Amino acid sequence: MRICTLTFAACLISTSLAGSQGARPVPGACLTATAACTAWVTIGGGPGRTMVYTTHPLDQRNDAIKRALIMVHGTNRNADHYFQTATAAAFLAGALSDTIVIAPHIVIGGNNGDKLAENEIAWPAGGDSWRAGGASPSHPGLFAFDIADELLRKLAAKSVFPNMQAIVLAGHSAGGQYANRYAMANKVHDTLGVPVSYVVANPSSYAWPDATRPTSEGDANPAAAKDGWSLETAAHTKFTYGPYDAAAKNCANYNRWPLGLENRSASYTSKQTDEQLKKQLATRPTTFLLGQVDTLPLGGFDSSCGAMAQGPTRRARGEAFVKYVNETLGAKHPIQIVSECGHNDRCIFTTDAVFPAIFPAVK
Repeated sequence: MRICTLTFAACLISTSLAGSQGARPVPGACLTATAACTAWVTIGGGPGRTMVYTTHPLDQRNDAIKRALIMVHGTNRNADHYFQTATAAAFLAGALSDTIVIAPHIVIGGNNGDKLAENEIAWPAGGDSWRAGGASPSHPGLFAFDIADELLRKLAAKSVFPNMQAIVLAGHSAGGQYANRYAMANKVHDTLGVPVSYVVANPSSYAWPDATRPTSEGDANPAAAKDGWSLETAAHTKFTYGPYDAAAKNCANYNRWPLGLENRSASYTSKQTDEQLKKQLATRPTTFLLGQVDTLPLGGFDSSCGAMAQGPTRRARGEAFVKYVNETLGAKHPIQIVSECGHNDRCIFTTDAVFPAIFPAVK
């Protein structure tokens, strides 16, 4: 079951009439993408702050909450839309009664950026800064990954959520890039006392652990990757890997952060070694979700040479990356091809088979 176009209110009505397994909305839960369901989160001790949509307050004790879902938006920074997607998924999964859903709004500054509130933290327009944990020009010393760090600390606070058992950070498209890089880089994962897992959905690129890339053979052959894959729901595995000829491709930056691990001096990861990042990439529980038909250059597809070095389509890039990380680094990350979905967050996250990844079982 999935939702692709309905408003959240309409989804609740139509799904209830259809006899969905989803529970009724919980009294006290805030379920609309309006100012009434927002909160400000102070980052790095303040005064810088970031706005989030949330179904419950982040600073009021709530014994009913047992798990949390943080949903990171895509390149359009439409946190309201992603909040609706995540709350709709929680409803369909019957998880609203014991789950807090949060969608942070990560904004950009500059002349063509977002309208900023007082002390609202902004990141540079264009490029990969916010989705790669880049530095904030409006608040020096803060990085985009500090937002997720602070949210995780708040959710793990026993004084507020004493029965929290599982936290999931998920993202789609550009948010999937954020989730991939945050999973391997964040500094709070092992300090919280609550299990944290990550869900990476349909990103255009990944942070590769070394300079190797898939060759254009087998399932990474451009013609094979774009034509005829729409009928297949199993992950492709016929990938080979080898050195990338950056000079011949005129792509000197193909392995620089956030596409690889080189040149990380000005990022959140600057004080971490390559080996540390590789270990974290391999050991932190991460599920990869790829749309069955996300094989076309749509929805902000990254066609730069560095991204194309990872594969011809989003689906091929994800399949090649997960196979390489699992086989080379000894990871055991599951990969799931979401049936009939393209580059669409609502199709991905409101599919029944995805619910166990974004709403882990709790007691």
